[in-house]
Amino acid sequence: MMPQKTESMKFINKIIVLVFALIFTQVFAQQKTKIDGVAAVVGDNIVLYSEVKAAKLQVDQENEGESKISECTVIEKIMNDKLLAHQAVIDSILIEEATVNSEVDRKIDYFKSQLGSKEKVMEFFGFDQLSDLKKELFNVEKEANLVKKMQQKIVENIDVTPEEVSNYFKSLKKENSLPEFGTEIILGQIVVTAENDNKAAAKLMTKLKNIKKDIENGSSFRMKAILHSMDPAASKPGNGEGGLYKSMTLETPFVKEFKEAAFSLEEGEISEPFKSQFGYHILKVEKIKGRERDVRHILLQMEISDAILEKTKDSLIQIRNDILTQKLSFEEAVVKYSSDKDTNKNKGILINPVSNDVHFDLARMDPALYARVSNLKIDEISEVFYDETREGKKMFKIMLMKKKIESHVANFDKDYVKIKKLALRKKRQELVSKWTKKKLGNTYIKIHNQYKKCTFEYDWLKN
Repeated sequence: MMPQKTESMKFINKIIVLVFALIFTQVFAQQKTKIDGVAAVVGDNIVLYSEVKAAKLQVDQENEGESKISECTVIEKIMNDKLLAHQAVIDSILIEEATVNSEVDRKIDYFKSQLGSKEKVMEFFGFDQLSDLKKELFNVEKEANLVKKMQQKIVENIDVTPEEVSNYFKSLKKENSLPEFGTEIILGQIVVTAENDNKAAAKLMTKLKNIKKDIENGSSFRMKAILHSMDPAASKPGNGEGGLYKSMTLETPFVKEFKEAAFSLEEGEISEPFKSQFGYHILKVEKIKGRERDVRHILLQMEISDAILEKTKDSLIQIRNDILTQKLSFEEAVVKYSSDKDTNKNKGILINPVSNDVHFDLARMDPALYARVSNLKIDEISEVFYDETREGKKMFKIMLMKKKIESHVANFDKDYVKIKKLALRKKRQELVSKWTKKKLGNTYIKIHNQYKKCTFEYDWLKN
């Protein structure tokens, strides 16, 4: 499938780098077991020098070389995770292998999409066989799941009462350490999508049917994809070249319609034209290899003319003028005109995908959206502006500043929900801390002399 677009490629690229670093850190550490030194032993789990060094390097890179976190802090964090994983096994916490394998396949498919091929993925991680890489990633993923489930077990059913929240707030106030919350806003939006008529869609379907007929009569699918496909990967070296995607599974992160077509065909069969959120496709199954399939596709998308874009923009300008002149309310305009399915039944209110509520921290917003709304006053509407979805849909938007809460020191009445979350997090941390101290007493711990001079939070040295 064609790669999805994003509003902040710099941010996404940073996340990609950190994902690679995390996986590389753990796989590299496990690869080197035979030649690497053991830094610590926690129960049945070992911590390697390379694991500590690589994790420290990762932290430094995340903080652009300005990290003040010591190696002692890093190894203690790793030992904490090993302790949780060790106890999870003792407590018979079950991890479904199918779920872990599915996550491993998803990660490898993602790595292939970034690096271009499974051969390049293996080269990047230093493996000769894909099966060996999968085995190591399975161990990493399984341990991460054990740690997560053990943490959840320790704090399950833990909550805070209103009295505990109140006492927590009073303690912060007494210590003169009340947190300061940044400026938060609540936004509404109206979206008008630029769309062609049904005739344009029919033309694309007819074109795909003709291409399919040409291929069935002997034309090269690969050349047709290079000439006609609007998937950017079709004309570039690597995965997707000539429309070909190798080793696709049901877990591969392609859209539903694409996978349904791929797994409903026999080897060598070409699908009828079908629609997805990316456009219109035909697809051929080149090869079936057990759970995997090599597939080749052609993607066509409807071109939106400048005239249609201008007409769409003008329509939203008129809607905005009608709201400003009070011919209709913003909420009425949302119901009548907005094409965004996520907000048109919610009075246009945007949901923050990170917190899953309606509040946005102004300092942490996407830079493009920040530029549009940061200077708006309450009840003020932005100018009409152009936007585009990850799938390539073109649209125009207006934003309404519904509410703006300026940065302020925590207030018990106004910020009760936030304070409750902080109090709950503190209570859970204290519980995990007590659990760690208790388990250290009856768990085998051995730490190399190099780290015996460290000042740890917990008594790992059992002094």
